[in-house]
Amino acid sequence: PGHRGPAASRRRASRIRAPSTRMTSARSRSPATGTSRRPLPEPRDEAAARLQAAGQRATRNRLAIVEVLAGATHPLNIREIIGRRRGLALSSAYRNLAVLEEAHVVRRLVTGGDHARFELAEDLTRHHHHLVCASCGAVEDFSASGPLERRVEEAMAQAAARAGFTPQGHRIDLIGLCRSCA
Repeated sequence: PGHRGPAASRRRASRIRAPSTRMTSARSRSPATGTSRRPLPEPRDEAAARLQAAGQRATRNRLAIVEVLAGATHPLNIREIIGRRRGLALSSAYRNLAVLEEAHVVRRLVTGGDHARFELAEDLTRHHHHLVCASCGAVEDFSASGPLERRVEEAMAQAAARAGFTPQGHRIDLIGLCRSCA
């Protein structure tokens, strides 16, 4: 009775990964292909499930970081994350962001120099791209129209086929100077 076999472990793991289907309003975007909107998982619930699946605990500070990023309109640097939530220390924020990144909850954007910004993984938000300032590191999100996204996907699929590469998605970061630095 006390022994749990492989089948019980698989059932438990499948329950862990089941995402919430509650819609979240933070950072909602139109899908890349212009098709109907899919429900997004609740970031806090999905983060807790992914952390558990990765063998990590869903601590108060980790979930606080997820909430900060879920409420952001653009990727944030570490100081912005700490500034939006009292009680987060710089050293623990770096450690927690690394754990969240390993659990596929957070994505790190390296924007050049010492500029690193963080955002929720794209499957917790909507497909989008970035305008990245090469001078100050500022990042602004933008969405392309459905027809443009389809053309980009087609061009990338052709390039991948020529190289024998199997694409899983794309990210576009336009590098330049923001309005303040131009």
